[in-house]
Amino acid sequence: MTFTEEVREKLKAVSTATLTTVLMKRGLRNVFIRGVHKINADAPRLVGPAFTLRYIPAREDIDNIGVFTDRTHPQRRAIEECPPGHVLVMDSRKDPSAASAGGILVTRLYMRGAAGVVTDGGFRDTPEIAKLPFAAYHSAPSAPTNLIRHHALDINQPIGCGDVPVYPGDIVVGDGEGVVVIPAGIAQEVADEAFEQTVFEDFVEDRVKAGRGIFGLYPPGPEAEAEFRDWRREKGR
Repeated sequence: MTFTEEVREKLKAVSTATLTTVLMKRGLRNVFIRGVHKINADAPRLVGPAFTLRYIPAREDIDNIGVFTDRTHPQRRAIEECPPGHVLVMDSRKDPSAASAGGILVTRLYMRGAAGVVTDGGFRDTPEIAKLPFAAYHSAPSAPTNLIRHHALDINQPIGCGDVPVYPGDIVVGDGEGVVVIPAGIAQEVADEAFEQTVFEDFVEDRVKAGRGIFGLYPPGPEAEAEFRDWRREKGR
C-alpha cells in the first residue's frame, strides 16, 4: 500500500483506542506498544511509516566510546537515514537503564523532518526533548549513554517494540495514551473505518453531553441512525 496524505490526515483525527478496536475486529490484538509515553504532551500527533533500529545487549570488548566515530554505526546511520515523514522505532529490549538516544540525536531527527521517534527503552536529555514540537515516546528517562547496556545492530528490519511486532513500513500512530502499530497492507481500510467510527462517536458524545441516555444510542437504534445522518449533514462531516 502507498501511504497517502489522505490516510495520514485520517489517522491524525482518530485515537489509539479507536484504532485498537478496529484492529481487534480484524483479529489483531497485539498492536499497542506497552509502557511508553510522549515526552512533550503538546507535541503534534504521531503518524508515519516505521523505520526501525534494533539493539541487543552490549558486550564490553566491542562496545566502547570509540564506536561512534564509525560512520557505519547503526544508531548514527538510523538517525541520518530515517526518511522524512517516517517514525524511527527502536527495539531497546524494554530496558531504559541506558539511553536509546539523547537530545542531540532526537533534535537531528526533528530537523530532518521525521514524524517522530519511539523506543521501548529510554532517552536521555528529556528536558531538552520536551521543548521540541516533536513526538518522542519512551518508557523512562535514561542518564547513561547507550553503549553501557545496548549494542545497535540492525536497521530497517522487523523488530519487537514493547512486545509488539513492527515491520518496516508499518504505520505508527501515537496520541496521549500511547502508540499503535498498523500493518501497512490494511492501513487504508483501518484509517477509513476508524475515521467513520470517530465521527459517529463524536455524535454520541454530543448527545450524551446534552443529557441523552445510551440505550438506543450507543449502539444506535434506527431512530439514532437517522438522527446521526441529520447531525452529520448539519456539521458537514
